[in-house]
Amino acid sequence: MTKIITKNPEETLQLGIKLGAKLIEGDLVLLFGDLGAGKTCLTQGICLGAGLDNKTYIRSPTFTLINEYQGKTPIFHIDLYRLETENEINNLGLEEIIYSKAITIIEWSEKLQSDKKPEEFKFGIHERLEIHISNENETTREFTFSPFHLTPRTPPLFPLL
Repeated sequence: MTKIITKNPEETLQLGIKLGAKLIEGDLVLLFGDLGAGKTCLTQGICLGAGLDNKTYIRSPTFTLINEYQGKTPIFHIDLYRLETENEINNLGLEEIIYSKAITIIEWSEKLQSDKKPEEFKFGIHERLEIHISNENETTREFTFSPFHLTPRTPPLFPLL
């Protein structure tokens, strides 16, 4: 587990850029945090770090549910906030995306946790990077990174800084 604190949105964006530069095809990033925690800002940085053109408008998929971006590696940005039932989540076709060669970033990932065992996730998700974001105050955020069964890489995913 790694913890990093950012003091403003620009630092959060830069953190995302550093992380995105280390992600590889097939990586799954699960984001946890309240409204306004910085999930979309971090995702914008991840996309830029993963090679997405900086002229691309990276927005929250709150209403579209899934945004797909074409970088060096395809990137899927998924937002489960508006989905309320397991059936709605199952109908998205997430398995195809999660197990593709894309980088997949999912906001409101707690909706993928098993009701009976919160440490387990739907769709057989095992390999993942969980990022828990907490608001320390209006601008300061604490990011807790927990990798689970990720493919080893060179350079290693951590340290990010």
